[in-house]
Amino acid sequence: MLLANKEAVMTVLDTLNFVAFNPLQNNNPIAVRRRKLMAKIDEQIQLATNKDYTPTQHKWVTDDEGKQTKVEVAKRVKRWWTASVDGKINLVVRYGSKPLEFAKGKNAIELASEADVVDTLRKLREAAELGELDALIEQQAQFGRRLTLKNK
Repeated sequence: MLLANKEAVMTVLDTLNFVAFNPLQNNNPIAVRRRKLMAKIDEQIQLATNKDYTPTQHKWVTDDEGKQTKVEVAKRVKRWWTASVDGKINLVVRYGSKPLEFAKGKNAIELASEADVVDTLRKLREAAELGELDALIEQQAQFGRRLTLKNK
């Protein structure tokens, strides 16, 4: 009886495809930057769809006695879109604190109304997921490094 059970387990394991786990595949700089931008876009989608949305972050706080506790605090998030004088909406995609420049001197997307913000953000998220914004993100990531390297 016990032997029959072992054979059943082996046949189930034989149906699985085993591979070597390589965790470094998820840590290449391009994938990390892409995930970071997608997370920020998701946050902006939340801001656009839910007026009561308040992003939070965890922070370690030390009390008077020196005891550290982890608390959840509201995070200040700047909206990426603003209304222009003519009533159109300008959407600026930021990576870090700087806006991404889609073409020479063009760093905003003009929209007809605020109702188009969520759809446009979803399209931008899809573009980021497919790697279409990788070159722009790379440019932005290199910007701060050039200044640091020049000063040394």
